[in-house]
Order: sequence, then C-alpha cells, then structure tokens
Amino acid sequence: MIQRQPDPALERGFIAAVLAQGVDSDDELAELRELARTALVEPIGELVQHRPRPERRTYLGKGKLEQLKRAYRESGAEVLVVDDELEPAQQRTLEDTLQARVVDRTQLILDIFAQHAVSAEGKLQVELAQLEYNLPRMRGMWQHLERLGGGVGTRGPGESQLETDRRIARRRITLLRRRLKELRKQREVRRKERRRAEAPTVALAGYTNVGKSTLLNALTEADVSVKNRLFETLDPTTRAFEHDGRKYLVTDTVGFIRRLPTQLVEGFAATLEETLVADLVLHVVDASVGDDRLGEQARAVAGVLKEIGAQELPLETVINKIDAVDALRRRRLSNLLPEAVQVSALTGEGLEALRARIASRFSDRYEAVHLFLPYQEGGKLAELYALGAPIEEREDRAEGVFVRARLPRRELRRFARYLVAEARSEPARQAR
Repeated sequence: MIQRQPDPALERGFIAAVLAQGVDSDDELAELRELARTALVEPIGELVQHRPRPERRTYLGKGKLEQLKRAYRESGAEVLVVDDELEPAQQRTLEDTLQARVVDRTQLILDIFAQHAVSAEGKLQVELAQLEYNLPRMRGMWQHLERLGGGVGTRGPGESQLETDRRIARRRITLLRRRLKELRKQREVRRKERRRAEAPTVALAGYTNVGKSTLLNALTEADVSVKNRLFETLDPTTRAFEHDGRKYLVTDTVGFIRRLPTQLVEGFAATLEETLVADLVLHVVDASVGDDRLGEQARAVAGVLKEIGAQELPLETVINKIDAVDALRRRRLSNLLPEAVQVSALTGEGLEALRARIASRFSDRYEAVHLFLPYQEGGKLAELYALGAPIEEREDRAEGVFVRARLPRRELRRFARYLVAEARSEPARQAR
C-alpha cells in the first residue's frame, strides 16, 4: 500500500486493482496513474490483490475488501479508482462498502474524453459512449427507491421513474447515432472531394501521447493542439504537405491505449474510420519508453487496428522523440525496428527523410505528361483540372493549350490522344 500527499488543486483518489500472480503492480498501474492525473485526480494510495480473476460480485476478496475499507478511510481519499471495467453489481458493492464514489477504468477514460471534446461531433461521440456505459448501471442511481420496485405491494414511482430514465436514455442514444451517421455522411463527401484530387492520404496511428499531433504540425506546418496530456486529440484533423511537387494529406486521430473500452471503439467509430480509409498508416512510437513498454504499446495499437478492420493497410513505423534519447538508445532502436524512420517532431530531425519515405510509397501513382488540348475540346481541360492533378506548366497557344502535368496513371488512357511526343520520352519523376 502506497500513500502520498496530493496537489491541493486535484481530487484525491485511491487506486484498487486485481492483478494476476507475478505481475509487477508498479509497472501495470503506471498507465492508470497517468490517466487519473489527466482526469485531475491525484492518486494518494493503492491496494492490489493478486488473484486469477476479480471476485464476481465484490471485485476484491472478502479480506481485501475489509482492508480496502480501512485504508480508504485512513487515506482521506475522495474517490476510488479501479483498474478494470466493473460490472454494475461490483460497482454497487464497492460503493456500499466504502460509502464513496467508485470510478472504474472506462468511466475514467470517458471523463477525460468529455474534458477534451471540442467539436460538435466529438461531444456527441462522448455523450453516446457515456450513455451506453451508464444505461445498464442506472439502477444504482435509484437505490433509495429500489424497495418500491419489485412485486405486489411494492410497485410505485421508483420503478416508474427508473423506466422513464432508461427510455429517455435509449431515445437519446438513437438520436445521437442518427446525428453521428449524418456527420459521417458529410465527412464521406469531404473525403470523396479529397480522393477526387488523387492526393494520397496518410493516417497517424499510435499510443496516446507519443507525439502524433506534434508530428502532424511538423510535417504540415499546422497548429493543432499539442498539450502534453493523454487523449489531447479526439477529432480527426487533416492537413497537407508537398514533396517534390506532389501533395499528401496527413490525418491525426485519437490515440490508443491498452484495453481501450469497447464503448469508445464503437462511439468513436467515426473518428477511427479515418484510419480505415487511409492509403498508408504511420504507426508512431515513442523512442523514450523502455523496450517492454514499447512492445506493449505496439501490441495495443495493433489490437485496435485489427478491431476496426485496418490491420491489412500498408504500414510504416515512425520512431518519434528521438531527440530525447542518446546515441546508444538510437542504435538499439535501429536494431529493434530496422525499417523504421527515426524523427524528432520537436526539433525537425529526420522529417525530410520521412516525407521522402511517404512519397516513395506513392511514386508510381503519377506519371509526368505533356498534353496539347485543342480549344474546341475545352471540356477536356476542365476534366484535367477537376482531377486535381498537379499542373506544373500551362501555355495558351494559337490552336490550343499546352500543359505539363502529373497525371494519375489510371487516367492516362482517357487523355492518351492528347499526349505529345516529348511526354513519352520524359521519365516519370520519382520521389526518393
């Protein structure tokens, strides 16, 4: 059991967890402590029980539950934080035993999401996830009326109020899903506009707080919020950069963690689908964490990508925060992830190499061409502009328009009759 004094500005929290035998509690609970502080809760004490699985109704065993009751009271904590998603019965038992608020891992993450949601869509997604989580737990909110709700002589306003609240919650869930579906359609329209321009889309994926937003800013000269806290980015943000005359779109998405709650994966499907439709996924990892933590985080990201159906997408690994490690650690990372690009989004080191690596992935998508489009077929020039293909030169001549452009390879046949001879002798420029 560990106890310390909190920052007076933070809420005092006591951590409880059931871990398997042999698991190092300090390492295992490091992420929960960080989540708690992000939610403005300072952990001032911990109690861990090692057993194969939590007790079905009480979470902790009987003896540990009594120990927790004493330790919690003596610590002066204001809330119990549990490193699991509790069943409704387990949560009620802990609340009754401690006479205190009990927040499980899922509630903690939902609270963080609620703090950080900025856009209308982000707020809708948070509300949907919260309602879906709370719906089966609503009985706990009416404990003082439970005796009025079961059988002859006990029917009364308590059960009626509970059912009314559930009905309101279900109606709200239906409404939120409808609104999110409409927003998803709007995003699909915007996505089609981007695809019409044939600009490759790159999605940043990775564990929360590995520096994805900082990397997005560094690559694209954007100004996305980059505060050093978990789940700073909830809404998908897309910005562009150019390399060797070609445009590339980069999308930042919500960060992943171990055991990402199901409600969040479902509620944030609209955000996560930006990863699903990308042409390339950049898996960003943190150079400053140890090998064990690096492996755990990589497995967590792979698990979420698989859950949303994105595990088959082309993937490049990017090691960020390379400025925070010494030369020996860099060599070790090179041996551990030999194909990964090492960058520092903070100092700019390695960014040009990363842009070149991204460009090389799409080097065969365009071919440099020279076209001559007669004025009487002006519609073809409009089609060329509508494609959004990079047009490097345009010259209006007496009988038509001469254009030097990069044409998507699949469109070559459509414009074949307008190709001029020197186009075929000029090799396609390759991004290296």
